[in-house]
Amino acid sequence: MTGEATAVDVYDVTEQNVKARFVRMLSLALEQVLLIRQTLIDGHYDGLGKATHAFEWELDLLERELEDACLGLMSSGKATRRELRFSLMIFRSLADLERVGDYGRHVGRDLEAVGSQLIGGPLSDVVPQLDLLAQMIERLSFALTERDVTAAHEVMQIDYEDVDALYEQIQRAALNRILERPGDLEAGLKAIQMARSLERLGDHLVNVAERVEAYLQMT
Repeated sequence: MTGEATAVDVYDVTEQNVKARFVRMLSLALEQVLLIRQTLIDGHYDGLGKATHAFEWELDLLERELEDACLGLMSSGKATRRELRFSLMIFRSLADLERVGDYGRHVGRDLEAVGSQLIGGPLSDVVPQLDLLAQMIERLSFALTERDVTAAHEVMQIDYEDVDALYEQIQRAALNRILERPGDLEAGLKAIQMARSLERLGDHLVNVAERVEAYLQMT
């Protein structure tokens, strides 16, 4: 990786390569979430902040590439109405996926800082929360590649019914930990912050799913 976004030839941009790059962003977001999950299971937190930052960095590069690609497709004068709608949907969703990477980095950084202090307790519900977020990303990718409206709606349903409930559960567990062990105040607050970051990560996936659903229903 060079640290610079790849130049996009605006005369060689198609809906398919825009879609492929966006799916690659989803794949990177999924890898980041699964890395955090595996680290929690293994209990080895050293280097997690750096590793999650690397995923965020690559997502930022792809975001810039796709901004250029979408603008190129929309300004080419050759795009069909459906392609214009698709490009606009992707363009509006880029900031949400960029924020997904940001929140993943925040969780990686915080988990590396306090994970060893929170064995069990508030962290016991984080793995299921990460499982749900991974499922949301997978369903979102499927919705986009297979043009499946139901899959896009499932992303929203998972968030509303399960991710938000787990966030509340983690928050309660962390507060109980603080009350029982006042010396764990900083770690407990970090656990709440991590859970909030994951809940916000899910919200950004929902934003993308809503756009994908609307786009598919129109086309």
